[in-house]
Amino acid sequence: MKSPRAIRFFTIASIAIVGISAISWAGLGRITAAIPRVDAFSGLDNRPKKESSAVNYLIVGSDTREGLSREEIKRLRVGGTDVAAGKRSDTMLENKSGRTPSGLNAALKMAKNEIVVRIDGHSEIDKEYIRQAVETLRKTGAVNVGGVMFAQGVTSFEKAVAAAMRSPIGVGSSRFHIGGVAGPTDTVYLGVFQKSALDAVGGYDERFTRAQDWELNYRLRKNGGVVYFDPALRVIYRPRSSLKKLALQYFEYGRWRRAVVRQHSRTINFRYLAPPLNLILQVSSLVLALSASPLFLIPIISYLGAITLTSLIIGKGLAQRIYLPIVLIFMHFCWGFGFITSPRKLITN
Repeated sequence: MKSPRAIRFFTIASIAIVGISAISWAGLGRITAAIPRVDAFSGLDNRPKKESSAVNYLIVGSDTREGLSREEIKRLRVGGTDVAAGKRSDTMLENKSGRTPSGLNAALKMAKNEIVVRIDGHSEIDKEYIRQAVETLRKTGAVNVGGVMFAQGVTSFEKAVAAAMRSPIGVGSSRFHIGGVAGPTDTVYLGVFQKSALDAVGGYDERFTRAQDWELNYRLRKNGGVVYFDPALRVIYRPRSSLKKLALQYFEYGRWRRAVVRQHSRTINFRYLAPPLNLILQVSSLVLALSASPLFLIPIISYLGAITLTSLIIGKGLAQRIYLPIVLIFMHFCWGFGFITSPRKLITN
């Protein structure tokens, strides 16, 4: 037999549950009554049969600016009435090829204004980014302006990748990765362009599934334009979320950077040769150490020591310092392996 205390507890809990349920249903009823009802299937002969008494909600957002005061426009953040009153202010294009440069070129053909801003899926910009970039574009006379690719992770692994991507030992000395002084440069992340300059070089080369930005910036400079780096511009970049995705990303980077070098031999520099040379050195050292002398382990020990020391310095917290050596090694080796194994038929004329 249950005790009086237990009976009181279950009685109070039951009353509370019933009370909360009643309040919830009452609130839901008021909300439901306040929502305008529209018969979406009116006029249809073959309308679907309603199987239950459940309530279906269709929430529709409007982009209209008509009839709004300046204060309401500012509060609702819907833009000015001179932009797209009562109309959509964006355009969606179908990219049937699925290739980035093809989609970018399709967008360029649709663009009507002189300044074009590129923003990719892994990136986030702040509200001042475009204004500052346009000012720099006009002040410098450059054909493309970009800033810092500021990698920023959410999980411990992503934060480790972000730290590696902001470190010279991870990605080299590119200013758009690690920052630096403002001025002309070879390439920038994403970019804010003069459309006339893009049209003059024929836009993106659609043969380049990856590295199309490196290749484009080379042709812009070759055509007499200036590609300008402004450290005040910062784009938040979201790194890959797993080691497998990171490895594939850097493997593809290496493959397509080699393709750019084949197409434009003057773009090669030591920064791009460092990963493949390091991979060859480490593999050769291991083979020689196993077949000839342990002294050949010195390059491997030196490399691992530098990686470990760097991880301790740039890592924040135990988790990042554990992930970082693995992340750095995968970034170096996958980039190098992709560069070495890049097939000549990766792009064709």
